[in-house]
Amino acid sequence: MSLVPTSRFDRAAAFVVVLGAVAVVLAALPFKAFDLDRFFIPKELVLHLTAAISALLVLERLPRASFGVVDVMLGGYLLLGLASSLFADNWWLAARGFAITLSGVTLFWVARTLARQGLARPLVVGLCVAVVLGSATALAQAYMGAITEYASLARAPGGTFGNRNFMAHLSAIGTPALVYVTLTARRRWGVALSALGLGIVAAAVVLSRSRAAWLSLAVAGGLLLLGAIWRRGLLAPAVGRRALLLVAMVAGAVAAALFVPNRLEWKSDSPYLESVTGVVNYRSGSGRGRLIQYRNTFKMAMRAPLLGVGPGNWAVRYPRVASPEDPSLNDEGMTANPWPSSDWAAFLSERGIPATLLLAAAMVGMLAIAAFRLRDARRPEEALEALALAGTVAATLGTGAFDAVLLLAAPSLVAWTLLGALGATVSPLARWSPVIEPPRRRIAMVAVGAIGLLLAVRSGSQITGMAIYDASGSWRSLERATRADPGSYRLRIRAAESALARGDCRRARAQATAARELFPSAPAPKRVLRRCGRR
Repeated sequence: MSLVPTSRFDRAAAFVVVLGAVAVVLAALPFKAFDLDRFFIPKELVLHLTAAISALLVLERLPRASFGVVDVMLGGYLLLGLASSLFADNWWLAARGFAITLSGVTLFWVARTLARQGLARPLVVGLCVAVVLGSATALAQAYMGAITEYASLARAPGGTFGNRNFMAHLSAIGTPALVYVTLTARRRWGVALSALGLGIVAAAVVLSRSRAAWLSLAVAGGLLLLGAIWRRGLLAPAVGRRALLLVAMVAGAVAAALFVPNRLEWKSDSPYLESVTGVVNYRSGSGRGRLIQYRNTFKMAMRAPLLGVGPGNWAVRYPRVASPEDPSLNDEGMTANPWPSSDWAAFLSERGIPATLLLAAAMVGMLAIAAFRLRDARRPEEALEALALAGTVAATLGTGAFDAVLLLAAPSLVAWTLLGALGATVSPLARWSPVIEPPRRRIAMVAVGAIGLLLAVRSGSQITGMAIYDASGSWRSLERATRADPGSYRLRIRAAESALARGDCRRARAQATAARELFPSAPAPKRVLRRCGRR
């Protein structure tokens, strides 16, 4: 039920969120020297701007805030993450990691507030459009090849995500909401477009060969099926034909993905069968590597159980606990990826046990809300919305169990916003609804605006650093790039090595020292310092 009539500020906030969802999917830069950062950083900029602007618009007209148990848990999770950031070795990485979480949870609260103003469906539909667009970019890459420099060839078909797994994770998270939109569409053309979108997503997920996405969709689908069976008396008359249409569309899309020739260059003769048979293989390959990584990450977490090592700082500390021949390390002795192969391994090691338990409890609380709403539903639309919420939680947890999801900007924006829009009901376990007086509103708006501006400027400075370096790659541009983005290890070490090659040890020592402060275990800065006669 709406707290107040929907205002132009509410509608503007909903538009900003939907526009942000589309932009975060498509945002990418052509600076190929920066690998995944050219995809991550512009998406982070979009996430922060979307969260700040939509929050300001919501606060402008919000007379009363409503908090439940889930909100208290998320608030505690944020506070512990902030405390963890203050004690991190690398403050730049800590600020970046915490900022993604802060903006994501802010969008959860924004979406929930807008949903109570009657804007849940426009939000969900807009997010589904963004998910389908993301999958479509992957299909374009799979069937048309390298059509743009804004897509990466390294892990195709990743489309504008730069990595097929990240595209598949987002597609999996958006699938329950897309099913909900299709089954509750009011017009036939809406049903047809939604079903087509689901087919696009299904084909992209199959082509991705992402086992995390496949497993999470299996779990989410099983949960939806159980819920539908439980309330089959309410749902059967309303969704029968449309459910058959969805099954047929997904089956056709899967068949097309498997048999229509594409431009993906898999090394295996049976790549999809190989992925299916290896989906739970932990004795060899990437599965065995994950087990080694999880064991060592748990060891690291037990050394800092209360606050962890700081958001984003897993890569800084992991080399200290890595075992011999750990596949997580590259030839330089640093981690091959900036995060572990699991959200939850990252949360446990970076933010500590209490914060991880609070986040897990918040997710369980959302599942409980979905169960309560499904039980009490009197209309098919209410039951389907509850099932979509449960499916979104399951897909988010499932993909996050095997890779970085809520650690990244695009899935954070989509997942947290969907959870807020679909789970607008406050937990029945507790409720607190303080009135927001005008002085408090002004203070909140100033705080949100200042934080949002700070985060946007930080992401913008990272983009500026990449652009300066990409323009020429000379030592002078490297120096300017490090001034724009002083927290970039990549720029620092390249500047140090460039100065060393010119025989300029003064500049080389300064840049290498800064790089060593960012990653104390990295061998490259130490080599530069040794060459310049300093340990």
